[in-house]
Amino acid sequence: MLNLPAISKQHLIIFTRYPEPGKTKTRLIPALGTVGAANLQRKMTEHTIFQVQELQKAIAISVEVRFAGGDSQLMQDWLGLDLVYQSQGEGNLGSRMARSLFDAFQSGAEQAIIIGTDCPGVNAQILVTAFENLHAFDLVLGPAIDGGYYLIGLRQPIPELFVNIEWGTAQVFQKTVEIAQELNLSYVNLSPLGDVDRPEDLPIWEQTLAREMKK
Repeated sequence: MLNLPAISKQHLIIFTRYPEPGKTKTRLIPALGTVGAANLQRKMTEHTIFQVQELQKAIAISVEVRFAGGDSQLMQDWLGLDLVYQSQGEGNLGSRMARSLFDAFQSGAEQAIIIGTDCPGVNAQILVTAFENLHAFDLVLGPAIDGGYYLIGLRQPIPELFVNIEWGTAQVFQKTVEIAQELNLSYVNLSPLGDVDRPEDLPIWEQTLAREMKK
């Protein structure tokens, strides 16, 4: 028997990457260097995990971390033993997200949400709102200001939402909405947020830290 942790009806999947210098946040290396970019990846992931732990105080959800790079042992050494770790596996971002959602629904989830760690504005309140919206809508999307999305939530696997999309471009969000409309899915958008991918995005992270310090 595989000793898989129980999945709640509400399940959250965090996509991140092990912070190995030179392998992560590569578009920020010109501004921060390889170590600096990896350190930012580390801090942003820890920030996201903290927000998720705040969410777990408010609602009953299960959480898993889907990682790229590193291995389960390195992830545990980094983020602790309280989280479930699973490799993202092969394929492009779309196929990796579709697979993680399929696995969640197969394991008993009734609502599943994926977030990344690039959007420091994602907080417990936004995640509560996303799960609440899934009671009424087939699809919840969190649009990123650069044209992607920072959150996607579903009530069942819909693999069509993850194919024929050029990941990493400014059309990802719009294309996803168009597919949803073709499939006659009901959907709702959360507040747009900025993500931190390029040197000019660094003030978004600095502003988030400043806000947290004031709390």
